[in-house]
Amino acid sequence: MSTLAVAIASDHAGLDLKQLLAQELKSLGHEVADLGTHSHDSVDYPDYAAALAEWMKKNPGGRGVLICGSGVGISIAANRHRHLRAALATNGLTAALARRHNDANVLCLGARLVGSDIARDCLAQFLATGFEGGRHAKRVEKMS
Repeated sequence: MSTLAVAIASDHAGLDLKQLLAQELKSLGHEVADLGTHSHDSVDYPDYAAALAEWMKKNPGGRGVLICGSGVGISIAANRHRHLRAALATNGLTAALARRHNDANVLCLGARLVGSDIARDCLAQFLATGFEGGRHAKRVEKMS
């Protein structure tokens, strides 16, 4: 697997999982941009999705990881930005299919719903899987 630029961000509910996955990314040799949050104080997840969207504009080949309590809110917030294709994954297969069929460039996780082992598997599949193209390409174009 080649080295990727990956930005990671979370709200307060996702902080611990964000820190764990940021370390995982670094141990795999990826360039990591930690966009916050950096404490357990309550924050608003749309702000972190917006920060990641700005980072992705400046790093168009990069990937992103977003985490909140359920993963739902932050994935909705992320998908408000047309250049993001954020997918909420609950296991490695959904993460792989999001890349293969939807060319997802942002992985969303729910810290209160997935454990660290499942989150690591989701991340591994998200990073290792390529976009299949073909019949999926026109569908992805319609979303962009």
